Amino acid sequence: MEYLLKTYGESDRGEGELELVVSGDWAERGDSALVSASGDNKRRNFGADLLSDLETALQAGGISKIRFDTSNLTDWDSKLIVLIIAIQQQKTQNIEIDDAGLPRGLRQLIALSRAAPARGDRGDAKPAPGILETVGQQTIGVFSRFKASSQFLGVSLQSFGRMFTGKARYQKSDVRDFIFAAGPQALPIVSIVNILLGVILAFMGAVQLKQFGAEIYVANLVALGQTREIAPMMTAIVMAGRTGAAYAAQLGTMQVNEEVDALKTFGFSPIDFLVLPRMLALAVMMPFLVLYADALGIFGGYLIGITVLDISTIEYIEQTRASIDIVDVALGVFKGSVFGILVAVTGCMHGMNSGRSASAVGDAATKAVVSGIIAIIGMTAMFSVLAAVLGI
Repeated sequence: MEYLLKTYGESDRGEGELELVVSGDWAERGDSALVSASGDNKRRNFGADLLSDLETALQAGGISKIRFDTSNLTDWDSKLIVLIIAIQQQKTQNIEIDDAGLPRGLRQLIALSRAAPARGDRGDAKPAPGILETVGQQTIGVFSRFKASSQFLGVSLQSFGRMFTGKARYQKSDVRDFIFAAGPQALPIVSIVNILLGVILAFMGAVQLKQFGAEIYVANLVALGQTREIAPMMTAIVMAGRTGAAYAAQLGTMQVNEEVDALKTFGFSPIDFLVLPRMLALAVMMPFLVLYADALGIFGGYLIGITVLDISTIEYIEQTRASIDIVDVALGVFKGSVFGILVAVTGCMHGMNSGRSASAVGDAATKAVVSGIIAIIGMTAMFSVLAAVLGI
């Protein structure tokens, strides 16, 4: 026996009824409440009154189940979905919700709406970690990343070794293309940066040395600082932002397109085929870029010397030649080779470990630049200490 309590949302055309029906003697036996919808509910604006009456019925007790009947429903939209979800949220007394009477598409949309937690719902959220926990997690993360970087560097150096024994499988044409991209195409940015660095270094030195009448030693300062420290470090940083990020983006995109997986399926080593040519290109070109940067930095200092300090060309050249020797130049070139390998390894490592989404590729490029710069500065400090200890 059913009792129709009320009809909601009925238009003047009699379309789109939404009814609340209570089946049986629910007040005594605990039967079910039936919500029935019919007609074209796209045209209706109902909800508040029905929810109010349903909540009153639930508070009275005795209802053990809420059922739905949409057999006569011709059309519906998101308003009905919102209403159904609101009805389902009324179960505050262990009342069962039976959605078998809802259309299949409506049930799927309701399930989809529940897939993600409600915004601002922090009932099950963990409390924010304290400062000690945060520091501990960050420390563990640093050691984990250092371990992963060391492993990748070791695997890459093994690939380098296989190249000398002829066992590495890679495209020789790729090496040529990467050398061109990392060498001649990088000359404009390397030129601008190192000329300006020579100018800055000379001008800063001139301001101080002029107080003692020792302007001539600006040539020593620029030549020694440029060849031993500035040129290899700044050229490597430029290449980390230019080439290292490009390597990470290229390999990250290949991860997204599952090209790396395809190489593994065909039996090719991704390290040999993808990482080795890039690492070889930077290791070969960085020494030449450092030598080029040395010359341009010294030229930048020369411009300041002859224009601001009134030093003659012959004096500047002689002072520069007396201040540096082959050891200083060779040390800078060696640093450049090491930095080139670091830039290639960090870029390729983050690219190979990239996630399979567009945002993950961007994150990989960012991490490659940051990691590369940190590695370059750290190695520069290490080389400086070693050079001081060895008396070089």
